[in-house]
Amino acid sequence: MPNYLFIHQNFPGQYRHLAPALARDPSNRVVAIRIGESVRWQGVEVIGYQVKPPAETTSHPWLTDLQPKLVRAEALARKAAELKQQGFQPDAIIGHPGWGETLLLKEIWPNAPIGLYCEFYYSSQGADVGFDPEFPSAGDPLSNGGRLRVKNVNQLLALEDAVRGVSPTQWQKGLYPQRVQPTIEVIHDGIDTDALRPKPSVVMKLRDKMTLSRDDEIITFVNRNLEPYRGYHVFMRALPDLLRRRPNARVLIVGGDGTSYGAAPPRGKTWRGLFLDEVRDQLDMSRVHFVGRLAYPDFIQLLQLSRVHVYLTYPFVLSWSLLESMSIQCAIVACRTAPVEEVITHREHGLLVDFFDQRALVESVCELLDDAALRQRLGSNARTRVEQQFDLKRHCLPAQIGWVSSVMSAGHHA
Repeated sequence: MPNYLFIHQNFPGQYRHLAPALARDPSNRVVAIRIGESVRWQGVEVIGYQVKPPAETTSHPWLTDLQPKLVRAEALARKAAELKQQGFQPDAIIGHPGWGETLLLKEIWPNAPIGLYCEFYYSSQGADVGFDPEFPSAGDPLSNGGRLRVKNVNQLLALEDAVRGVSPTQWQKGLYPQRVQPTIEVIHDGIDTDALRPKPSVVMKLRDKMTLSRDDEIITFVNRNLEPYRGYHVFMRALPDLLRRRPNARVLIVGGDGTSYGAAPPRGKTWRGLFLDEVRDQLDMSRVHFVGRLAYPDFIQLLQLSRVHVYLTYPFVLSWSLLESMSIQCAIVACRTAPVEEVITHREHGLLVDFFDQRALVESVCELLDDAALRQRLGSNARTRVEQQFDLKRHCLPAQIGWVSSVMSAGHHA
């Protein structure tokens, strides 16, 4: 009976489909370790561990990112050692290296093969850092480069122990050192196209009790948290002109007030509030609806309502929400950055604009709002693209299971 061990501080994370799929086979034992409480979830034995903050020490400032990862690595390894004492021997360890958790697993199970989720390798050029001149990195170029190189230390150490890697896009794979790229397979996390499909009859009630349908001119914008990394500042600055041009449009903005990526806002402020305040007096706020974070069924409804969906991002990890909106057949205006261009070809699956070009953003949204045939064609093509390349059940999940088998086979041949 094969034993699989998943490592992810926020499990299930990217393994929300893969781990339960393996657990559905009664001949498999699937265990996961995460920060928090121990539970049983969809057939997976989830073992929780706790992290104690390290004592304050004076060290080189570039090491401030590495120390908490070492703390996690030690705490998780001690929990793994308990698991080993109980007789558990993994045939494959599948982990996310981003938080340092896999670093000491070879001390516990020296012969267990490790497969890593290669999500993002930091670089001072060609990715998120230095992309937006409005938010320059603090410090001189050498300090920034040094900080980012040290930020990759835990991933480099983890890759030394790994037999295979997996990345969701070609661009994300391409960020990793050339010597390890041959071991990294490109397989997306997968989109459930059966659940994420258009629904012309959709009706949604907002918190202020307003009821919206497909008859309304709805523009949607989605972030996990509303922040510059995902273009929130660009979108808000484009809104005054957009709403002037579209007197009947309503804008639905999804996202929290926290910070997922990049720098935090000034103390006591939120990025949402800062950029809203910048344009508030130019907006008809009765037509701008901040809906916060939504439960997943409500999020699907919102995308099904959308007449035009806007997606902006620095060159960074691709959001699930872009492919989800494509699966729902949204007419999309997105930015011409990596890895967006990997999934949207201009005027084939959506319209692409320069990330910083607010005028082009407004023009493109208006063009789609004025042209139902174009919306239909781009939306239909977008869904076909997702069905053909990113469908969870038919493509991505079988490929992920095959990848796990390759991890296990590599261990047998090591």
